[in-house]
Amino acid sequence: MRVIRKYANRRLYDTEQSRYVTLEDLRRLILDEIPFRVEDAKSGEDLTRTILLSIIIEQEQEADGEAEVFSNDLLAQFIRVYDMAQPLPLARYLEQGTQLMLEQQQRMQDQWQQAMRHTPMELMRELAEENMRFWQQTIGQAGNDKDKDGGKDDDKGGNKRS
Repeated sequence: MRVIRKYANRRLYDTEQSRYVTLEDLRRLILDEIPFRVEDAKSGEDLTRTILLSIIIEQEQEADGEAEVFSNDLLAQFIRVYDMAQPLPLARYLEQGTQLMLEQQQRMQDQWQQAMRHTPMELMRELAEENMRFWQQTIGQAGNDKDKDGGKDDDKGGNKRS
C-alpha cells in the first residue's frame, strides 16, 4: 500500500515516488484503484478519511451544480444520522449500494459499447468474414480429401460419383 505523508504545512508527500502530490493526484490514484494510506508525518495518525472527504469536497465545488452528488438536504440527513441514539448501519448500506450502482453502470457501458460495435455495416463485415472463413475451410477440406484419394472420386461400390 502506498503511503502518503501529510505535513503541518498541508503538503502531501508520496513516499513511493519521492515527490509532493496534490488532492488531484490522489484522486487519480483512486480512479486507477491504487490503494494508499495518508498519515500524519509527525504522529503517524491515519488521515485517509479526512483526505478522501477533502477530495469529495473539491469535486463537489468544481461541479457547479451540474454533477453534484450531495445535495444540501442529503448532507443534512447525514448529519442527523450521526445524532441518532442508535445510528443506522448507513456506511455499509451506502458502500453496498454504491458498489451495485458502479457495477450496473459498468455493465451498461459494456453493453452500449457492444451495441455500438455492431453497427449494421460492422455486422455485415463480420458476417462476410465468417462466410469467407467457412468457404475457405470447406474448399481446403475438399482439396485435402481429393489429395488423400489420389484424385479418385470412387465410392465403395466402385461407381463414380456424379
